[in-house]
Amino acid sequence: MNVMTQAVADEEVRATAPYKLACSETRRGGRSVVEVGGRKIGGEHFALIAGLCAIEEREQTLATAQTVKDAGGAFFRGGAYKPRTSPYSFQGLGEAGLRILAEAKAQTGLPIVTELMDVRDVEPVLEVADVIQIGARNMHNYALLSEVGRARCTVMIKRGLSSTLEELLLAAEYVLKEGNENVILCERGIRTFETAYRFTLDLAAVPVLQELSHLPVVVDPSHAAGRRELVEPLSLAAAAAGADGIMVEVHPTPDAAICDGRQALACDDLTRFAERIGQVAAIAGKRIGAAI
Repeated sequence: MNVMTQAVADEEVRATAPYKLACSETRRGGRSVVEVGGRKIGGEHFALIAGLCAIEEREQTLATAQTVKDAGGAFFRGGAYKPRTSPYSFQGLGEAGLRILAEAKAQTGLPIVTELMDVRDVEPVLEVADVIQIGARNMHNYALLSEVGRARCTVMIKRGLSSTLEELLLAAEYVLKEGNENVILCERGIRTFETAYRFTLDLAAVPVLQELSHLPVVVDPSHAAGRRELVEPLSLAAAAAGADGIMVEVHPTPDAAICDGRQALACDDLTRFAERIGQVAAIAGKRIGAAI
């Protein structure tokens, strides 16, 4: 192919979708693999991300992180800053929570996934986070997305409560256009008319996003279900659908959790859960491992 023909072909790729860098044509059908601290996610690599909804106190966090590592988890998640619908609900420990997460990372070696809510907190979060989570409520916060794009840290973007897949991919585009190629998409359920569970988990989003984009796709069944008894079946379904990873909440004593205990798995159940999810992911053609 000569230079002129290649230039025309490149222009055609750029013109096919409004999300120029996130679209699958950019990689000619290839899948992006994001590597963080020796852990890979995307392509044939499947990762379990697990941890506390909110960091509550030190010993509990360290014990939970060790449980996640022992169960074969690839990443430890924990919220130092928490977006809450009510201004009177627990908002997280802030920088004190980040210090606890740093200690958990030093003790276990697990990369940390934590949420960033405000551009004013970028520096302290970057000192600890290996993956910055952009929550569903901030998916349309374009200034924040651009800021984390410039930060070069891996970014996980959660789908908004009433957002389309195109809107999710355009949110990813804000990060990608700043030169940060390490972006992960997260399906966490959308708001529908159904009231039997918190949100409706859109499992069709997994293969559709993988058709439209080259970016890894993770599923968060904890927030979709809102009930721990639904987390495992939804996780199995997500793994069977070809998800690149699962992100779940666990807690030593879920019923005593300050935040979202009803949807958290018990730490004692995590190893069995991880084994079952790993079996289904393997059937779907994924390689499972904390470090690959």
